[in-house]
Amino acid sequence: MSGRLLSVNVGLPKDVAWQGRTVLTGVFKEPVAGARRVRRLNVDGDGQGDLGGHGGEQRAVFAYQIESYRYWESELGRDDFVFGQFGENFTVSGLADDEVCIGDRYRVGGVLLEVTQPRVTCYRVGLRMNDPRIPALLVSHRRPGFYFRVLEEGEVEAGDEIVKVSDGPERMTVAEVDALLYLPGHPREQLARALRIPALSPGWQGSFRELLSSTGGGNAGLVAASPPPAWPGFRELRVGAIERESDSVISVVFEDPDGVALAPALPGQYLTLRLGSSPSVLRNYSLSGPPGAASYRVTVKHEPDGVGSGFLHTRLSVGDELPVAAPRGTFTLGETGGPVVLISAGIGATPVLAMLHALVRERFAGEVWWLHGARSGREHPFASEAHRLCSELLNVKTRIFYSRPGVDDVLGRDFDEAGRLTGAALAELGLPRDADAYVCGPAPFMTDITAGLAAVGLAPSRIHTEPFGPAAGLTPGIASAPTRAPHLPEGHVPSAGAPTIEFARSGLSVPWSDDFPNLLELAEACDVPVRWSCRTGVCHNCETTLIAGDVTYDPDPLEPPSDGSTLICCARPQDDLVLDL
Repeated sequence: MSGRLLSVNVGLPKDVAWQGRTVLTGVFKEPVAGARRVRRLNVDGDGQGDLGGHGGEQRAVFAYQIESYRYWESELGRDDFVFGQFGENFTVSGLADDEVCIGDRYRVGGVLLEVTQPRVTCYRVGLRMNDPRIPALLVSHRRPGFYFRVLEEGEVEAGDEIVKVSDGPERMTVAEVDALLYLPGHPREQLARALRIPALSPGWQGSFRELLSSTGGGNAGLVAASPPPAWPGFRELRVGAIERESDSVISVVFEDPDGVALAPALPGQYLTLRLGSSPSVLRNYSLSGPPGAASYRVTVKHEPDGVGSGFLHTRLSVGDELPVAAPRGTFTLGETGGPVVLISAGIGATPVLAMLHALVRERFAGEVWWLHGARSGREHPFASEAHRLCSELLNVKTRIFYSRPGVDDVLGRDFDEAGRLTGAALAELGLPRDADAYVCGPAPFMTDITAGLAAVGLAPSRIHTEPFGPAAGLTPGIASAPTRAPHLPEGHVPSAGAPTIEFARSGLSVPWSDDFPNLLELAEACDVPVRWSCRTGVCHNCETTLIAGDVTYDPDPLEPPSDGSTLICCARPQDDLVLDL
């Protein structure tokens, strides 16, 4: 198979106005005259605005075919295309996506190239095309284009012949590999084939490994999804016990009112509680008890101005009933025979304590580290419980840090280090580099600990975190703006009979308005932190736990999300909703 290089296109990242925001993007490419040198990371004069999704050694050069240009001109009824229209570095003739295979090698001028992956489509190609549907259309019509990595640097120019040097193993085309990730099906034999291609970029290999090991619905190759909830929406559970854990912390045990055992939860999951009335508030609390118990236990610190924690600490009694949503969450203990490191600060111990229970219950024989930071013994919940659990493990190391030990706290008995548990302190512990680490605590603590774990050699894929409150947003390429607390949209006029949208983590309730095309844009107007990339139902970055209610889609996503979740970029409410945002 051969082709020809029709145009070499480059462009440096620049700020572009888009929907009232500023986007830094390198998607605007222009043809160049004469020869250009192609280097390991890109073509001279070219750059990427978002190195997380574009660029790098595996995505040094992006190629798109003139035949696809002609296809889209007909399909979209357009005649305004110019070279670089799809953000490509090489506009080529030939080399169709359904013929080129991952691992194929080509000689172009003085450059040797290897095909590594299909394009990951994001909203910026839609911005460049002035058509937001494009990211989904490129995938659904199986015309994504593909990336090269540079094996030998050199010069190229328009008119150069493109000559195939060798075939990639397994002979899987770009179109096949793209569909394998983004479209429904994911046949296991095809996933295994793809993973036998050494040239396939590590990110895609990781996605295919996740799909191969997945047993649930949704697309595990794109996003970690919570298992299907045990029941939809909320149901009444009875308070079976209230236990004091420390000066400021209590545990609340929930039971089925009819005495039936509750559905098992995974270690690390949380409950959503509806508290009070007129108006009620929603709060998420991690489960702290042993997984598989007939009841659920959550543990709550009384915050000085906390509406939810104040209700539970001062107004709740044994025998009361509360509306409770089923256990959910993706911060769960994975299946591993390797070392496990559980790290927490303060009330962040709750989900990792459930993981510790699970390790004891399964008689885990691997190495376990229990690292916890508290202010003092008076504010150290689960001290005796965690000590007892650790004593039942065969290979455990513990390290307790008190930042302000009390007069009754004894070094060597109650705690091991005076001072804070920090990322720098991890360097002295000799943590195993092949461990899976689970971290929970305040945001600054997790940021510091995550950096410390990386510094001692843990791979990012082995570091798992659970934030308090709303998760960090993902808005690729968008210039940062001052953070505002979630609020009602400015000038908001609800639609007649509108359903109510509750953002559980943000503590905000908003009547729906048909002025918004989807839930994502409503959340953005409220300054609720959100995550997205394609905005058209392809990438699943916006996949959000749907705690209660139903949605409809426009457009339909290429693959539905997992049960109990929704893709907010193309979803609209059918009735009242509760979203885990």
